[in-house]
Amino acid sequence: MLNTVFHDGPDAVPLLIAHGLFGSARNWGVIAKRLSETRPVIAVDMRNHGASPWFETHSYGDLATDLAQVMDRPMDVLGHSMGGKAAMMLALTWPDLVNRLLVADIAPVAYTHTQMGPITAMRGVDLATVQTRADAKAQLGDLEPGVADFLLQSLDMKDKRWRLNLDVLDAQMDQIVGFPDASGPYEGATLFLSGANSDYVQPAHRPAIKALFPQAKFAKIPGAGHWLHAEKPREFEAAVSAFLH
Repeated sequence: MLNTVFHDGPDAVPLLIAHGLFGSARNWGVIAKRLSETRPVIAVDMRNHGASPWFETHSYGDLATDLAQVMDRPMDVLGHSMGGKAAMMLALTWPDLVNRLLVADIAPVAYTHTQMGPITAMRGVDLATVQTRADAKAQLGDLEPGVADFLLQSLDMKDKRWRLNLDVLDAQMDQIVGFPDASGPYEGATLFLSGANSDYVQPAHRPAIKALFPQAKFAKIPGAGHWLHAEKPREFEAAVSAFLH
């Protein structure tokens, strides 16, 4: 069973949040707390991340099953990037569990990029010599702006370990950047919310999206990239709230 962080809220359809690759439920703490002003919010650590169990597989079928197991009733589901693909797979596999679906900056397609850079950087940190997060950050090397600080949120300083199953994430990277053959459609209300500066959701992806999610609507947050919830949190919260209401 996945580790969950529960934010109590008024009696309404709960919102389940699934984070992206290398993330955790704690990354969503502030946003989840604000969204819980109108509903209960449950943020999860995905498998091989955070405080959730480690497994030898990391397919989207697995991730969707994990999400289904923490749901005791239909919920609204929000997923970002890897979590967005897991949320889509959940909706396609167990449509009765998903009341409304919000997918943040990802499409149900295979991507050609890889996320091996951060894995290589984390493996390169000599944790035995690390005394502070600043020490670890210096050893992470040259990453894109903000990525080092993001990765360091998954560093357990007390036990000198990453809260990420780097070996499995490495071995399963083709599945993570891909998307399985899936049957549909999911007929529920669906919003694909993207960063206007991101290229993850392109016009060319719309036929694939509409084939699986015929009720899909599309929106963009100006000035935001792939990490739209971190770059523009207030605008992101407003868009989520508007869709859920």
